[in-house]
Order: sequence, then C-alpha cells, then structure tokens
Amino acid sequence: MALFSFFDKVPIIGEGSWVAPGAQIIGDVRIGKRCWIGPSAILRGDFGTIDIGDETAVEDGVVIHTPSSITIGCRVVIGHLAMIHNRSIGDYSVIGMNSTLGDNAQIGSWVIIAEHSLVKKNQIVPDNRLFAGVPAQDKGELTAAHRDYMLVGKQMYDNLVDQYLQGVRELEP
Repeated sequence: MALFSFFDKVPIIGEGSWVAPGAQIIGDVRIGKRCWIGPSAILRGDFGTIDIGDETAVEDGVVIHTPSSITIGCRVVIGHLAMIHNRSIGDYSVIGMNSTLGDNAQIGSWVIIAEHSLVKKNQIVPDNRLFAGVPAQDKGELTAAHRDYMLVGKQMYDNLVDQYLQGVRELEP
C-alpha cells in the first residue's frame, strides 16, 4: 500500500484491516478495523477528512475524495470504480459499481445505490431505500430479501479480509 502524509495529516489504518499494495491512502484518512481496501483504490484526505467505519469494503478502483469531510459507516460495501465525493454513507449500505455520489449528498443506512447510478449534489437518500438511475431515483423500500442478500455479500468481505491477511504475498519478478 502507498501511505502518504499531507502536511501534518497522516492516515490511520485500523487493526486487522487489509489494504492492497496498489491502493493510495493520502492525508487525513481514518480506516476502521477489519476493513478491506482493494487494488487501485484512492482515498484522498487532502481537502477534508475521510472516516471509514469498521468492516467496510472499498473495492478495486474506488475514488474517495471530498471538499470537506465524509463519514462512511460500518459494514458498508462500495463497488468497483465508484466515485465517492459526498458527505455521508450510513451503516450496512451498498454503493453499486461505477456509481457516483455528488458533493454533499447523504446516503442513509441500509441503502442500496444500484450500479451506474448518479446521486446528485446535495441529494438525500433516506434509510432503507433502493435508489437507481441517472439521476438516482427512489425505487422503493428494501425488503427482507434485500437485507439478507446484503448480509451475505458483507460476510464474503469479512471472510476475504482474513483470507487476504493470511494468503496474499507479493512475489518477486
């Protein structure tokens, strides 16, 4: 992993977290315990603070940056190539692959943002909702089946943290 200070701001990585060697963590970034940060993820805490809760997964190629600060809850999954530039994401939420969260947007807990969705600047997504589209629109309340599916996916990343901590070793060319 590439860790960089930014003036007096230094990233903090929580106990038991795995950060890919190709990820870049810059400045005022706090990553909770048992998180998984994928290859080519970029977390830029130069303008503002990035605070990521425990057991959150940030998949490959995700960019997290903010003009002020962002709080990402516990047990969140952020899909491949998502652009995260908002204010908050609540616990247990899933941000779909290639989605964009605009400046100052707020995502509640137990939310699904479908793949390729655009949550616009200042948009508020309440708890327990499915949003999809460009721009993202409310598609209804999450069902028990949605929640069960989200928990299965989250458990996969919980297991993956252990597997990566134990089994990934850089090879010499």
